[in-house]
Amino acid sequence: KRAQSIGRMETLIPTINRLQEVFLTVGAEVIQLPQIVVVGSQSSGKSSVLESLVGRDFLPRGSGIVTRRPLVLQLINIAPLQERLKIESGVKAEEWGTFLHCKNQIFTDFQEIRLEIEAETERSSGDNKGISPEPIYLKIFSPKVLNLTLVDLPGITKVPVGDQPEDIEAQVQEMILSFISNPNSLILAVSPANSDLATSDALKLAREVDPDGRRTLLVVSKLDLMDAGTDALEVLLGRVIPVKLGIIGVVNRSQHDINTQKSLEDSMRDEQAFLQRHYPSLASRAGSRYLAKTLSRLLMHHIRDCLPDLKTRVTVLSAQYQTRLNSYGQPVEDHSATLLQIVTKFASDYCNTIEGTARYIQTSELCGGARICYIFHETFGRTLQSIDPLGGLTELDILTAIRNATGPRPALFVPEVSFELLVKRQIKRLEEPSLRCVELVHEELQRIIQHCSSFSTQELLRFPKLHDSIVEVVTGLLRKRLPITNEMVHNLVAIELAYINTKHPDFTDAAQVSASVNSQQAEALDGGKRWKNEKVAEEKGPASGFGSPSKGQAINLLDTAVPVSRKLSAREQRDCEVIQRLIKCYFLIVRKSIQDSVPKTVMHFLVNFVKEHLQSELVGQLYKQRLLQELLIESQDTAQQRTEVAQMLEV
Repeated sequence: KRAQSIGRMETLIPTINRLQEVFLTVGAEVIQLPQIVVVGSQSSGKSSVLESLVGRDFLPRGSGIVTRRPLVLQLINIAPLQERLKIESGVKAEEWGTFLHCKNQIFTDFQEIRLEIEAETERSSGDNKGISPEPIYLKIFSPKVLNLTLVDLPGITKVPVGDQPEDIEAQVQEMILSFISNPNSLILAVSPANSDLATSDALKLAREVDPDGRRTLLVVSKLDLMDAGTDALEVLLGRVIPVKLGIIGVVNRSQHDINTQKSLEDSMRDEQAFLQRHYPSLASRAGSRYLAKTLSRLLMHHIRDCLPDLKTRVTVLSAQYQTRLNSYGQPVEDHSATLLQIVTKFASDYCNTIEGTARYIQTSELCGGARICYIFHETFGRTLQSIDPLGGLTELDILTAIRNATGPRPALFVPEVSFELLVKRQIKRLEEPSLRCVELVHEELQRIIQHCSSFSTQELLRFPKLHDSIVEVVTGLLRKRLPITNEMVHNLVAIELAYINTKHPDFTDAAQVSASVNSQQAEALDGGKRWKNEKVAEEKGPASGFGSPSKGQAINLLDTAVPVSRKLSAREQRDCEVIQRLIKCYFLIVRKSIQDSVPKTVMHFLVNFVKEHLQSELVGQLYKQRLLQELLIESQDTAQQRTEVAQMLEV
């Protein structure tokens, strides 16, 4: 049973690797996956530790900062070549590597892997010590490795060199923290034995994100380079700085060993010999082989601990992606049925948005029918209410109109012609806001097209040409109805101007006022008051601008007949007031009528017409055999996203 349990656990790491690969293909790390992150100072021996785990030379080597991009290294244990050839035909190599950025390319020469890492690093980071946070993904298949996932990060550095920026230290630390702050990661802190552990930058960063040390394993490298007479026994036993997951010592290959191309097998034998000679009590719990086994065991147990949470999040993610896949729809088979379905649904969604019965109701702003209602009763209604019935009319304008209407004869009564002339001028002012109301409703009907495209009809996003054609047809229908509606609204105002109905039921009171004022004026004239008033006025002297000029003055008959400003007589004041009351009363009647009839006109000639004829217009213009194939071409983005989401769901 224990062997079966261990076998099942060993399949966890490849599964996590597969998840990681799919997430990268989709383009975003949706879930934080368990992995081992290697952290250490520059030239602390991180790359040498990784190579000892793999058993092959494959990482760029040299002085200074060599690792300049994160390297995500997936080690995958496979059967030896002879066994694999018996059961399957695959890669005919004992061990090989693949890069995520080099799809379908297999590297059997580890020297080529090193060159590809260097080339890919320079493509992103430049060739003069610059760093980049974009990871390189490398898989190594070998019968000599244990299943592991490691991330090699740039070494912690203090002083910028080459074209590195001044804040290189902060950049590297920020990059390292972005990886080790993942709570599902294990931190492999590498610190050289020939430096004081209390000053270890790797341990300092690990403590920032893992203060309890539950996720941290310390590797003490370069045990063979300590000063003569000293050893790292106290450090390895955890008496200097305790680390919960343990402290493992390793011996790295020297630069001389690398230059002389000493094999890793020989280096491991020498490492064991060194440990037996200097640390016999710890030899079985130190060295590169023990480190590999420990890391694999820790990673498996860590994955097991993270599994319940991972499973929950993957389940939620799977449901989300299934919903997304459903929204992308299936590839088109029956073009005619698909086109009719999309067009019908769009027309239905458009009408429902106007009626307020759409599935997707916005909460941020008014939309569709609600906005049209707001335009009718708030925007248009308030605009009409704000128009002053007597706006732009002065008493002098009214008096001038009265005099012009009487011709050469002095008026006994207030002439009706002057009232008609002035009230038409005021009614004309209602036309502009009425036409503006039509324009606002037309704009809202245009906005509903985009609303339906974005929220209601997801299928339209799949077919950009069909979307553009639908927008064009609906826009054309609206554009065709706009002048017809404008003409009708213009006619509404023209109708009011065509006949001033002084017998209107609501105008009776104002007409009675006018009649009573006229009768009072007639009585006053019969009594001779006007004659006396004029005599008194003549005795007092002619008013400025009236009467005969005084002696000695030249007569100019072309002077202005009515002065620009003067005090009106009592009768003139009374006449102006009568006209003003009549204009105001009749204007309010017409305004009430226009306020009621314009929305009805817009609804009948524009909104309802579009609702009733939208589907037939779309079908008539788009449902043509020669257009079906062209209109139902999917966008590349939709097809690609459907493929990626389907890949996600396969995992």
